[in-house]
Amino acid sequence: MATMWRSLSKYICIFILLALAGLFFLFSNINILEQKLNCQAVSMFYQHQSNILLPEGPSPLDRNRSHCSQEPSPEEALEERDLLESIAWPQPQTHSVNVSLNQTSDPAHSLFVILPAGGRREWHVGDQLEVLVHIHDFQGRPKSYGGDFLLARLHSSTLGAGVAGQVLDHRNGTYSAIFPLLWQGSAQVEVTLVHPSEAVHVLRRIREERPDRIPFQSLFRSGKLSQTTVCNLCLPTNQRPLCNYTDPHTGEPWYCYKPKLLSCDTRINHARGPYVNHLLVNKEALLFQNGVNIKVSIHPSGSDSVIVLPEKKADVERSSMKTESTGITPSGYYFQGSWRALGGGVMRQFNVSSATQCLKGKVVYMYGDSTVRQWFEYLNTLVPGLKEFNLYSPKNVGPFMAVDSTHNILLKYRCHGPPIRFNTVIASEMRYVANELDGLTGGSNTVVFISIWSHFSTFPVQVYIRRLRHIRRAVVRLLDRASGTLVVLRSANLQALDPEVSLYNSDWFSVQLDGVLRAMFKGLDVLLIDAWEMTLAHHLPHDLHPPPIIIKNMIDNILSHVCPE
Repeated sequence: MATMWRSLSKYICIFILLALAGLFFLFSNINILEQKLNCQAVSMFYQHQSNILLPEGPSPLDRNRSHCSQEPSPEEALEERDLLESIAWPQPQTHSVNVSLNQTSDPAHSLFVILPAGGRREWHVGDQLEVLVHIHDFQGRPKSYGGDFLLARLHSSTLGAGVAGQVLDHRNGTYSAIFPLLWQGSAQVEVTLVHPSEAVHVLRRIREERPDRIPFQSLFRSGKLSQTTVCNLCLPTNQRPLCNYTDPHTGEPWYCYKPKLLSCDTRINHARGPYVNHLLVNKEALLFQNGVNIKVSIHPSGSDSVIVLPEKKADVERSSMKTESTGITPSGYYFQGSWRALGGGVMRQFNVSSATQCLKGKVVYMYGDSTVRQWFEYLNTLVPGLKEFNLYSPKNVGPFMAVDSTHNILLKYRCHGPPIRFNTVIASEMRYVANELDGLTGGSNTVVFISIWSHFSTFPVQVYIRRLRHIRRAVVRLLDRASGTLVVLRSANLQALDPEVSLYNSDWFSVQLDGVLRAMFKGLDVLLIDAWEMTLAHHLPHDLHPPPIIIKNMIDNILSHVCPE
């Protein structure tokens, strides 16, 4: 028995020594083992889940606890204030903010009348036509305050004619729509309620409070380890450390949350995240209904059309009705399906041959969103000698390049820097337009297209002002060193709206940005393509990417300036 215990004690000692050695090895290597296991786990997680490493459901940004851009200089702040005042929208009365649907603007109960109301008047080419719009609520009662978003168009389907009208808000529930009479024959009035004033109030609120309603994200990767984090112009700093991707030249801010296990320089791409839902509170959703109060026509009281007679020498009575007296100066109008620009040169119609000859020896740079990419695609199709060079770029993202070596034509397209809502953009391909412009030599053989607006609709207007300020400075520098360069700016355009799109890309957001663009580049030697009026005046339905016939008219307008008669 004693022999057995002695033998067993020996084995117990050996076992204890082995256990202690094992524990020593484990503790001395636990950090390496933990990191390896974490890396493998995170890598496998992201390969199969692609979740974002942030708390669920982004919350409204608190600017006091967020990392944002630097404050503007005094001169910039003054310009910003003036610009914001120039696009100021009438606020609804305090008691009207939380009204029921029955008390909001109803296009079905509203009406318009051509003035004078008796209809005892004749109109001639060169006159202006005035229409008075009366807005009523769902109970048929007249509204007593303004702020509704209305569009007005004068058109003739038989003549293929159309022109945008200017809407004046009298802030008492009535509006004037004023049109220049530019063609002889029939002219029909069309007035549309885009959003009631109460809906505009909601749009203004979510623009200021929820600039994160379209989130962005970036993939970070090193070896087998990959993580995805949220990115934006402005991020709360109380959640986790940030990666700062602010552009060193322009100072344009961009931040991503730092991955837990990767460094900031491992960022691979940029992408749009899932849209944030549940933005509306209480019964606000009732203000955004298809066929009820989103882009619904207002009916006339009486006739909706007039017959325009040939131009007549103005007498004293009629001279006050000229378009110049009230500043109603549209950029152009359609006649027989073609856009006729007002106040600048003769519009030409370009075909395959004439477009090729016009672009011969030219280099065309295009910067911006998908609305200027449409121009690249149109020209690439129009000019048969152009061959697109395969840069292995993601579809609809770019960059793209097309070359006609016979006629020495080069087209290049590149998307603008963040914020941009494309599905996936390689991080190294995101360039700011101002920096690209600074890299151009310019000259009489250089044409530059710029379109930048749609991807800024979810942000406060100050963000757009800052971006345009950098682009404007770069345009001025380009024209100073190469005055022969033609710079073409494309304005915003109307688009199809539904309850969801209205909260992210409403025409109301676009018209605000459009006003800023026009004001900031006024007086500069640039060509503005008025996509807003060209889509409003046309009979085809509104679309974020206008149909080919409108694109053709835009390109004809540009080429008419590249190669004037």
